[in-house]
Amino acid sequence: MAAAAVDSAMEVVPALAEEAAPEAVGLSCLVNLPGEVLEYILCSGSLTAADIGRVSSTCRRLRELCQSSGKVWKEQFRVRKALTWKYYAKKILYYLRQQKILNNLKAFLQQPDDYESYLEGAVYIDQYCNPLSDISLKDIQAQIDSIVELVCKTLRGINSRHPSLAFKAGESSMIMEIELQSQVLDAMNYVLYDQLKFKGNRMDYYNALNLYMHQVLIRRTGIPISMSLLYLTIARQLGVPLEPVNFPSHFLLRWCQGAEGASLDIFDYIYIDAFGKGKQLTVKECEYLIGQHVTAALYGVVNVKKVLQRMVGNLLSLGKREGIDQSYQLLRDSLDLYLAMYPDQVQLLLLQARLYFHLGIWPEKVLDILQHIQTLDPGQHGAVGYLVQHTLEHIERKKEEVGVEVKLRSHEKHRDVCYSIGLIMKHKRYGYNCVIYGWDPTCMMGHEWIRNMNVHSLPHGHHQPFYNVLVEDGSCRYAAQENLEYNVEPQEISHPDVGRYFSEFTGTHYIPNAELEIRYPEDLESVYETVQNIYSAKKEDVE
Repeated sequence: MAAAAVDSAMEVVPALAEEAAPEAVGLSCLVNLPGEVLEYILCSGSLTAADIGRVSSTCRRLRELCQSSGKVWKEQFRVRKALTWKYYAKKILYYLRQQKILNNLKAFLQQPDDYESYLEGAVYIDQYCNPLSDISLKDIQAQIDSIVELVCKTLRGINSRHPSLAFKAGESSMIMEIELQSQVLDAMNYVLYDQLKFKGNRMDYYNALNLYMHQVLIRRTGIPISMSLLYLTIARQLGVPLEPVNFPSHFLLRWCQGAEGASLDIFDYIYIDAFGKGKQLTVKECEYLIGQHVTAALYGVVNVKKVLQRMVGNLLSLGKREGIDQSYQLLRDSLDLYLAMYPDQVQLLLLQARLYFHLGIWPEKVLDILQHIQTLDPGQHGAVGYLVQHTLEHIERKKEEVGVEVKLRSHEKHRDVCYSIGLIMKHKRYGYNCVIYGWDPTCMMGHEWIRNMNVHSLPHGHHQPFYNVLVEDGSCRYAAQENLEYNVEPQEISHPDVGRYFSEFTGTHYIPNAELEIRYPEDLESVYETVQNIYSAKKEDVE
C-alpha cells in the first residue's frame, strides 16, 4: 500500500510542476503523505529546480517542506559534475582566503602588548587552518555571550545584587572583591561543566580540532590552552581579571588573591585548570599536576603573542606527526602561522623548505626560503647548498619532461590488471570504501615499504597489480589487487582530492578528467563493461 501511495504521488508531483489545477491532480492526497515520503519524492532527481520552485508555491505544507531542512535544495544542487573545476576553484579560494587571514593576523600582532584580545588571536588561527569554513569572531563571540547569559542566570540565584549582572555587552569592568569574583567562578563552573557538559578531551587529546575555537564550542571539549581561553574570555566579561599562564605541559590561568598594588609572588595566586573542570590549585598542586618542580618564572602571565605561539606550536607538533594527510596541510599551515609571528626562525624556515621540496611543490619558493636562511645564518651552508642543488635539478627535470607515462590495458605486461580507474572498491580486510585513481602491474614501492607493510605475507606477494586509491577517510593508499573487491553498492567517496583526478560521479563510478584519461586511455571503456556486468548479475540475482 505504501509503495502504491508513493507511485501515485510520483505522478502527482510533475503535474503540480506543470501548474495543473490542484483539484485535478489530487493535491490534498499528496500533502497528507508523511514528510519523509514527500521529501523522498522531491529528492528523486526527476524534478528540475524550476519544478521544485513551482511545487513549493502550491501550498504552505510543500513550501515548508522545501525550505525547512534544506535537504530538497541541497540534493537538487549537489555537484556531481565538474569535480575538477570545483577542486581547483577550492584550491584557489583556499589560498586567497589564507592570504587575507594572514595579513589580518600580522596586523593584529602589531597591536601594543597591553592589547589582550586572546579570543581574537585564537580565531585568526582557527580561520587560517579552516579557510573554507564560515568562521567569524562575531559568531564565536555570540556563542560565548549565550554562555555568559546562562552564567548570569545562575549567578542571579547566588546573589541577585551581584555587580556583574548590571554589566552591559562590550563593557570591560572588573570586580575587585574576591568573594564576588568567587561567586562568578562558581556559577561559571556549574554552567560550563555541569549544565553544558564541557570537558577536557582526554580520549582524543592529539586532535587538531581541540585547538579550533569554533570546534571547542561545537564539540564542548578541548585541551588545556583552548579550554583556558574560553574560560578566561567568559570570566573577564563578567569582571573577573584572570590571566593566562604558560605553564609547561598544561596551560593554566591564575587568579590574584592579594591586595591591589601590593608586591605579589607566585603564592599570592590561585591557579585554575580549565581542562580539569575549573579546579583551583595551589603552587604545590600545579607541580603535582605535571609531576615536576618548576621555577617561579613559569608561573608568570604571558601576552597574546606568547599564547598564540603556544597554540601554533601545538598545531606544529600535530602536523609533524600526522600520517593520513599526505599533503601535510596542517604542518604547512602551522609553519605559515609560526613564521608570521617569528619570521627569522631558521630551523622552521629550513623545515618549510624541506617540506616543499619533499612535496615537489613551489620550487621557486624553496629557493627564496633557502636564500633567506643563508642570510640569517651562514652556518647553514651545508643544508642550504644540498637543497639548492636538488631544487635546481628538479626545475631542470620539469623543463625536460615531454609527456606523461601512458598505461594501456591491452599491453601484454598489464594482462593481470583486473580493475580500472574510476571503479568504487571495497577493501576485503579493512572494509573501507575507495576509488581507484591509478594502478601498477606489480608493486612499485621500495623494499623497505614492502617489508614494513608485510606484503610478502600475501598469497601473491608483491608480484601482483597494486592500486592507488582514494579512501573515504581522506587518506591515499596503495592496495594489493587480492585485497580489493567491487563495491556492489557504490557511493560517492568523500575525499578532498577526488576532483584532482575525476570530472564526474555517475552514481556507479567516477569518470576520469582529461589529465587522468591521457594516462589511462583504455580504462573508461573497461569501467563501462565492468559496471554493466555487475548490474546485470545483480538483476539476475533479484529475478
